[in-house]
Amino acid sequence: ICKRTLEKYVKRQGQNVIGWRVVPTNPTLADVGPTAMKGEPAIEQLFVTAAPGCDRAAFCRQLYLIRKQAFHALRKEELKERSKYYVASFSSRIIIYKGQLTAPQVPLYYPDLLNPAYTSHLAMVHSRFSTNTFPSWERAQPMRFMSHNGEINTLRGNVNWMAARQGQLESELFGDDLKKLLPVTDLSTSDSGIFDNVLELLLMAGRSLPEAVMMMIPEAWQNHESMPENKRAFYEYHSCLMEPWDGPASVVFCDGRYIGATLDRNGLRPSRYYYTT
Repeated sequence: ICKRTLEKYVKRQGQNVIGWRVVPTNPTLADVGPTAMKGEPAIEQLFVTAAPGCDRAAFCRQLYLIRKQAFHALRKEELKERSKYYVASFSSRIIIYKGQLTAPQVPLYYPDLLNPAYTSHLAMVHSRFSTNTFPSWERAQPMRFMSHNGEINTLRGNVNWMAARQGQLESELFGDDLKKLLPVTDLSTSDSGIFDNVLELLLMAGRSLPEAVMMMIPEAWQNHESMPENKRAFYEYHSCLMEPWDGPASVVFCDGRYIGATLDRNGLRPSRYYYTT
C-alpha cells in the first residue's frame, strides 16, 4: 500500500516513476544488536524523473508535495506502527542512509557506502544517544536537512504557533498546493524531526538554508553590541515572523549545496570544529 500510494501522488503531481530498488543491507557484517533488529524496516529506493520543463527547484517542491500527501494519506489508513512507513529522503540534491546504528555500523550495514563508485562532494554524518524519545530507525539522525544534539525546550510553544498560523500561510511558489502540505509538523516524531519539518517548509518556500536556520535559531541579538546593524535588522525583522526554537542545542545542517553549523543563542551546548581543505 505504501508503494502504490507514493506512485499515485508522483503521477498526480505530473512527475514520472522509473522504478524501485531494494537497498542492499548486511546486518550480520554490521553486527546489529537484537533490539535494533526487532524494528529493522524493509528499505527501498524510489526513482522519479521530473516532468518536461520542470527545473531543479520546482522538481524539489514537487517531490515535497508528493511525500507529504502520501504521508497524510497513509496516516488515514491507520497503519499501526509509524515505522512501517517513513521516507528518509526524497530529493534531487541529497540522499540519506541512516538507522538505529552506531556510526561505524552504518557503512557496514549499507554496502552502497563502501562502493568506490559512490561519491559525493560533501557529507553530513551524525551520531547521538537518544535522550527524550525512544530510539527507532526513523528517528535516527540526520533528519532530512539537519542533525541536532540537545533539546528544544520551547517545542510545545513552537508547535502551537505553527498550528495557529497554518490558516494564514501563503506562498507564491506553492499557490493553492500549499494546503496539501498541512499539517506541517509530524507530532509523532522527535523534537529534531519537528524542527526539521518547519525548516523544510521554509526552504521549499524559497528561503536559503542559512537564512532559514537563522530565522529559527537566532543569536541573542537584542543586547549584542558588536553585531553589525544589517545583521541585527535581519534578526529583528524575522522575530516578527518566527519565534526562536530555543534550548541547549548544537545543530548542523545541509541541503546538498550548503553545509554549516550553529549553536543555541546562549551557547549552552558546546561545539568543536575545524576547517579542512
